[in-house]
Order: sequence, then structure tokens, then C-alpha cells
Amino acid sequence: MKIRDIIEGKKEWRVHVARVKALPQDYQIVYKEMQKYFFKVGPVELTEGTGLLSGIVDLFEEGAAMGKGVLEVTGRDVAAFCDELIQDSKTYADIYQQSIDHKSNKK
Repeated sequence: MKIRDIIEGKKEWRVHVARVKALPQDYQIVYKEMQKYFFKVGPVELTEGTGLLSGIVDLFEEGAAMGKGVLEVTGRDVAAFCDELIQDSKTYADIYQQSIDHKSNKK
């Protein structure tokens, strides 16, 4: 990775964080909990820019503009909402499991 890519990534992240901070308080709280959840579960696409997280901010900005509460957008089970978003995504746990399976099959 080139230094220019790192700098661009930081700029992109700062813009993203500013968008989150502009959301209503209830949206910010749910966003931060979703972000923690994704960082724990580890969908691989999180390392590819802010795509997934920006999509969530887009959705939240629309909901806020329509005057909806955050749980009207996500539903009451926020974890299930998160799982639905990444159901077809590869996670780091999947990659780890594949490596273990591969090593086991070699032996």
C-alpha cells in the first residue's frame, strides 16, 4: 500500500466520521453499536474502504430526513439487521475456519 493510499483512506474516514456526527443522537448511538458489532464479527469488506459503513450512513441519513426514529429504520433487533446486511459476506472467522480445514485435510 502506498502512502498516498493511506492518506486518501484517512481523508475518506474523516469525511465518514463527520457524516456520522451530523446524524441525530439516537442514530449515532445505534451506528456506533453496529460498528462495534461489525468489527467483532469481522466481515472482510470492512477492510475495503468505508463501503458497508457508508451505506449504513446513507440509509440513516434518509431515515432521519424522513423524520423516522432509528429503530423504525433498523427494526427493534439491530443485531438481526446487521446479520442480514452481512449474510453473504465472508468474515475473518470463515477464512480462519477454511485455513484450519485445509491444514487438517493435509494431515
